[in-house]
Amino acid sequence: MNFFKSLACLIALVSAPLFAANTPNTPAAPILIQGAMEVEVDTMIAALQEKQELTVGAWTFWQGTLAGYPVVISRTEVGLANAAAATTLAIERFKPRLIINQGTSGGHDPALHRGDIVIGTKSFNMGAYRSDFTPADQGIDSRKWHNFDVTMRLRDNGKLVEHTSFAGDPELVGRALGMADRYQHGRVVAGIIGTADEWNRQVARINWLHQTYNTATEEMETSSAALVAEAYKVPFVGIRVLSNTDLHGEEFDPKTAIHCQQFVIDYTNALINSFNKA
Repeated sequence: MNFFKSLACLIALVSAPLFAANTPNTPAAPILIQGAMEVEVDTMIAALQEKQELTVGAWTFWQGTLAGYPVVISRTEVGLANAAAATTLAIERFKPRLIINQGTSGGHDPALHRGDIVIGTKSFNMGAYRSDFTPADQGIDSRKWHNFDVTMRLRDNGKLVEHTSFAGDPELVGRALGMADRYQHGRVVAGIIGTADEWNRQVARINWLHQTYNTATEEMETSSAALVAEAYKVPFVGIRVLSNTDLHGEEFDPKTAIHCQQFVIDYTNALINSFNKA
């Protein structure tokens, strides 16, 4: 952890576009914070000042301020399709400076427990698979399925690019890890977030996913939001609290969603403070 604290300190000393000051005549681009369910956004919404609610289609946004800086809270709803739609709408409408996707998740790493927070060094679509041809009499073996890449087209030249995963912005990841000592409800660690329209509770499968893809945790939105952020070149970070882990028989606890939001509020305030100092 000392390495990440040192990294965060180094980042704070370096001027970069993400942390550059706003020009006097240019309105500040907001920070976009996402959560899929009410329990994952209600604490943050309550913290907003001067808030206004806006619903577009099936997706709701709350505009307001934290520490005097514009912030948009997005309730994306659950799942990959919802997260992609909500992120696209938010980028087109609000032009955010950066995106924080946060919320609850299920544990994959046996070293982690309920209440621990994973800062996503990367995320990927854990539910995208192809299988090799196998005759019917040989049955089904999901361990032989292959995760496949996501294909995206570059807007500049139309070239197709394969993505095995989507990296969290290094500066945002480093700053989040640098705040680990402020979190009082568990550990804050770097890890890989697996995203899928799945809720896996078979321990053998959870172990296989962790051993095969080195996943720290699973949930249903991060990589989908990260894909859209990548398409628009908006800095992105995923922050996920373990709300449950069947590896240790730790059932879902809604209080973990509150703790995660409180960490994200503190993190957002720290980012805003760094903007003001830039």
